[in-house]
Amino acid sequence: MSAERSHESYGQHGVTWVDRFGVWLSQRAIRKCLPQRDDLVAVELGCGYRATQLLALGDRLKRGVGVDFSIAPELKQLAKFEFHEGPIEDTLPKLERGTFDAVLLISVLEHLREPLAAIESAHALLRPGGVLLINVPTWRGKFFLELSAFRLGLSPKTEMDDHKMYYDKRDLWPLLVRAGFKPSALRLRYHKFGLNLFAAAQKGA
Repeated sequence: MSAERSHESYGQHGVTWVDRFGVWLSQRAIRKCLPQRDDLVAVELGCGYRATQLLALGDRLKRGVGVDFSIAPELKQLAKFEFHEGPIEDTLPKLERGTFDAVLLISVLEHLREPLAAIESAHALLRPGGVLLINVPTWRGKFFLELSAFRLGLSPKTEMDDHKMYYDKRDLWPLLVRAGFKPSALRLRYHKFGLNLFAAAQKGA
């Protein structure tokens, strides 16, 4: 299940304006799909060096948990947040199952060798009614993302070199169902001009 990016977290050496725009678009999609409460317990697997998405949800969270290879030291002092450094698969056993209202896998699944195992683990972490939120690049996005990284230098080349998979609805939908999510509880839509796919999967009772 491991994400192999030389054991570095996303954003550890800064991000480009293109990436910041993409993060903002994901942020909007995440907020729309979260349960409508302000006492959520959420975990982001692969949160990045500065945990940008997780921290942006601070007003909606009772507790936030972030997992990545490396976390900015100043974040570890923040109230109501806790961070785990290391590979996702090493941290998952430390997280209590059935306790999270939301699990975020934002621009992470494409880096994993065993995406189904990650989705199954996310399903186990959720409490009934909780939601798994996933953002992945599409096959259409592959061309533009690689052009941005390899030719134009507008995105980190190491990120694109580490991509193991691209996803359309027909690729992601069966993984979610095999992991235990019911088809009636799945919402998948293309966004970021079709370059990404966003999925919200709710765990049943």
